[in-house]
Amino acid sequence: MKQFVKKVALAYSGGLDTSVIISWLKENYDCQVVAFISDVGQGKEVDPARKKALKTGAIKAVVKDQRKDFLENYCFPALRAQAKYEGTYLLGTSLARPVIAKGLVETALKEGCDAICHGATGKGNDQVRFELTAMALAPHLKIIAPWREWEIKSREDAIDYAQKRGIEIPVTKKRPYSMDGNLWHLSHEGGELEDPWNAPSKHVFLTTMDPARASKKPTNLIINFKSGIPAGLNGKKTDAITLVQKLNQLAASYGIGRIDIVENRLVGMKSRGVYESPGATVLYEAHRALQSLTVERETLHHSQLMSVKYADLIYNGQWFSPLRDSLEAYYKEMQKNVTGDVRVELNPGRVAATGARSPYSLYRLDLATFGEDAVYNQHDAEGFIKLFGLPMKVVGMVKRNKK
Repeated sequence: MKQFVKKVALAYSGGLDTSVIISWLKENYDCQVVAFISDVGQGKEVDPARKKALKTGAIKAVVKDQRKDFLENYCFPALRAQAKYEGTYLLGTSLARPVIAKGLVETALKEGCDAICHGATGKGNDQVRFELTAMALAPHLKIIAPWREWEIKSREDAIDYAQKRGIEIPVTKKRPYSMDGNLWHLSHEGGELEDPWNAPSKHVFLTTMDPARASKKPTNLIINFKSGIPAGLNGKKTDAITLVQKLNQLAASYGIGRIDIVENRLVGMKSRGVYESPGATVLYEAHRALQSLTVERETLHHSQLMSVKYADLIYNGQWFSPLRDSLEAYYKEMQKNVTGDVRVELNPGRVAATGARSPYSLYRLDLATFGEDAVYNQHDAEGFIKLFGLPMKVVGMVKRNKK
């Protein structure tokens, strides 16, 4: 038996799943629905989603601009940590979910709701991300997850459900992709992409140009960082939204940031995703180059180990966990000298850092040069090598004596 609820705050996007959920909630819970629409950079979709939510039965549609919060307090900290899930995925959806869920919880509390609802499937990662955030921020709220309750078993079923009730939906059975867009990326799943042998069709990509059609003339940019966080472009201080939008536009015109991976979902299965992350790809490359110049060896190598765990926490929906907070404090401290400028060159399908400079640079020409120097005595290396290699030498001697 379903628990009685009077009013539900629904994380609403206007996509296929949430389009049918308003109707389903009213039919199955006999409750009022407040649609919460988070603007994390999906652009023109926001206002139509608001109108559609009201048209399909929501008593109120709350729109919140979370773009600045999303970039400054979620994306940029992940960038500072060089967090990439399984070494490749730049976590665009994973980073958006906790900020959206936070806005959803805040809306639920403000509107007097006794439950929240999301449209994540029972097979995906997003259900975990939404619910762990709610558990951390408002553990008393009931959570409704329709995909774990209703009779709808597939996207085709959801399309049929919507069509029977006259609900407008943004997908068809001919184009059944599940897409999620924000300032950090655009993701594509489903359809022909469910077979990892199928190459993505050209019509899958919506933001990045085919690299084969991009200009062959390179573009050079200078990205400015302060303590590991992007702060400007070409020497001009730039706010987070403007900076990422400009980089998205430029990098997309070169077809930069296309990622096609099979990833391990938290719930145990593998899934195939195609992502477009043009601006984020440029920022990760620039930050990597500046970090290599300004962070000493042991700290850099340890941070690379920690970044794997940081990425796992983000992917697994544990943004508001004590461990993520602790790692954030670590990265904030170890990145304090990652300040300076990086020159990047954009070419079809790729970006490369071609120069870096910083007032905190640890690079010393008098140490690195192959020419004559007065700082580094090359004869000292002989004793170092003998001591460093002593354990290997002893093992070698034992092996030789046993022959």
